[in-house]
Amino acid sequence: MTTTISYSPGLSGKVLLTKLFLVCGMLSSILYVAMNIFVPMQWEGYSTVSQTISELSAIDAPTRSLWVPLGIMYALLTTAFGWGVWISTIKNRPLRIAGALLFINGVISLFWPPMHQREVLAAGGGTMTDTMHIVFSFVTVLLFMLTIGFGAAAFGKVFRLYSIATLVILVVFGILTGMQAPEMEANRPTPLMGVWERINIGVYMLWVIVLAIILLRGERKHD
Repeated sequence: MTTTISYSPGLSGKVLLTKLFLVCGMLSSILYVAMNIFVPMQWEGYSTVSQTISELSAIDAPTRSLWVPLGIMYALLTTAFGWGVWISTIKNRPLRIAGALLFINGVISLFWPPMHQREVLAAGGGTMTDTMHIVFSFVTVLLFMLTIGFGAAAFGKVFRLYSIATLVILVVFGILTGMQAPEMEANRPTPLMGVWERINIGVYMLWVIVLAIILLRGERKHD
């Protein structure tokens, strides 16, 4: 069954603000996808097929100065979206938790530590920032999965099945990406590593857009 939420006229200002925050969810995903199309073009020799997204913001990477401000914008949009999800409902606890997780993810993204380039890592030049980069990566993936899990619990069967499929893709392509991490650190060929990671990120970004659309429609789906 599908029920539509109606808002009283007195709450119109709050509703508009909430919708603005929810639109930030779609904008965040669109921005991140655009970043992955435009920024690599500024680095001659960079391969989206074999190189990771993190390498675009690596220390001394030619694209770092461009990626960082755009990354901050993405983080702020994600934080705003998380807040929008949180305030979009009171009684739907799973959805509020998903909003909190999105908010936390956005805040964490503001402080993401950079990695060094492959050549530096292979030469033993890695530092604490590289270790923290790995930690942040694990935390972010965990937040992705928890967000999808709680978001799925907030709606009906169709969205739950879609969310489960998204989680499966995240796990499979996350493993494929992680398997080549030692090769990257050793500056050896990593065929398709960039593809696997971008599929991983892409399905999550699409999930965020779908969630934002559902909330903007003001609908709750129940079995």
